[in-house]
Amino acid sequence: MMFVVTRIEQLVEALGAIARACVLLLVLLVSFDVLMRYLFDLSPVALQELEWYLISPIALLGIAYTLKHRQDVRVDFLYDKFGVKTKAAVDLFSGIATAAIGFYIARLAFNYTMQSYNMGEGSPDPGGLPHRFLIKAFLPLGFGLFGLQGVADSLRALCTLLMPVQTREVRP
Repeated sequence: MMFVVTRIEQLVEALGAIARACVLLLVLLVSFDVLMRYLFDLSPVALQELEWYLISPIALLGIAYTLKHRQDVRVDFLYDKFGVKTKAAVDLFSGIATAAIGFYIARLAFNYTMQSYNMGEGSPDPGGLPHRFLIKAFLPLGFGLFGLQGVADSLRALCTLLMPVQTREVRP
């Protein structure tokens, strides 16, 4: 089971690196856009839309990455007082719920993305970016990745629950 957990989390890390790169790119792009606007009185619509487009991979790939690194919102003042097995039971339940919600939203978002693709959706603004479905594809990808991280968390918790009592929690 831990082999599967490791592979899922390697994927989450790789896509999280893309999200981090998009943050850097967004900062550079906004800086460039501001300089162009104030120094040359230019502000192309495509640059502004690209800024908006970069927020999608940052947020949608970042949710699974954030969950993997345990930076999500939790009720730690209660959780920290639990024993190893109780924590694992809570993690198993939350991992299953995360997987179910993530995969459900990914399925809904896939239909939404395909609708955008089928109609060849692009920017409604003159000079805007085409192929809006490409950015919408981060919806099923991001929530699918979120669901996979839920599977990884569930498997890790299950390993902890199945271990003898005297051993510690399974963590990478």
